[in-house]
Order: sequence, then structure tokens, then C-alpha cells
Amino acid sequence: MAKKAVASLQTGSKRLAKAIKMVKSPKTGAYVFIEKIMDPTKTKEFFSK
Repeated sequence: MAKKAVASLQTGSKRLAKAIKMVKSPKTGAYVFIEKIMDPTKTKEFFSK
């Protein structure tokens, strides 16, 4: 069932990229990973924030 959902997502959508950014939490001081799936042209915008 999961394979069908992934296959239909890949054929019906544009090319996507997964961006992972490590950010330091201001409260605890620990590092947190932020993941987002987006269009490859918007990755520079995501990392500049």
C-alpha cells in the first residue's frame, strides 16, 4: 500500500528535493534538525533563513 502512494506521488508531481537544516535551539541549547520537502529552486531560500 505504501509503495503505491509513493509511486503515484513520483509520477504525478514535479521533481522534489529534501532539505535538512541543523538549528540550535535558543531554549535548551541543543541542536534540532528541520526537514522539508520542496522544489529544488527554493532550497537557497530555505537555508538562508
